[in-house]
Amino acid sequence: MSGRDAENAVRQLGVLPETGTGQLRLNLVRRLAAETLGTAFLLIAVVGSGIVASRLSPSDTGLQLLENAVATAAALIGLILMLGSVSGAHFNPVVTLVDRLLGTVRTSDALLHVVAQIVGGCLGAICANVMLSPPVVLSTGVRSPGALWFSEVLATIGLLLVIHGCVRTARATVVTFAGGIWIGGAYFFTSSTSFANPAAAIGRSLSNSFALIRFIFPHNPSETP
Repeated sequence: MSGRDAENAVRQLGVLPETGTGQLRLNLVRRLAAETLGTAFLLIAVVGSGIVASRLSPSDTGLQLLENAVATAAALIGLILMLGSVSGAHFNPVVTLVDRLLGTVRTSDALLHVVAQIVGGCLGAICANVMLSPPVVLSTGVRSPGALWFSEVLATIGLLLVIHGCVRTARATVVTFAGGIWIGGAYFFTSSTSFANPAAAIGRSLSNSFALIRFIFPHNPSETP
């Protein structure tokens, strides 16, 4: 079956790969479980590789970033391949909310997906900490200057364009790899190292590792490093 034939077959089911609620059209509980599990494992990869990278390459930040980016991209690709047909493999509140705007997810389902993703992100960060450091260590690093927020907006917009650009041009089969490659690459060309995911950002606030973030909304420039 060609890629276009596969795309047409999936359209007949009323859902596209890696968007909406997944090709298997499972019940809500299973989809929420998949989103929680997938986001948790994604954060285990992000935070865990950040901690390990800082230990393996303590004096080389560039190498730490490369190790963190490769592990994150590889884990994301694997998780989408595993769970894409179950829940759509969003693992990202922004992706879910955009799908809601496009009409592929109901409002109530979208809100529950977002909650599941945030819970999964926090659990994943805690699991990574349990393996490699104290279970919950609130981040002491600050990432709040305007340039970082702007880079997050660009990284997130780019991710959405990659996902929906591939899907809408009959190349849905490559979304899995395109999304992972985008996130891995964006680690290097954004000043924020491309969180591009509110659930991941919240989860990463529970780690004081190389992958950390601490939310702060300064009232004056002197409050930022």
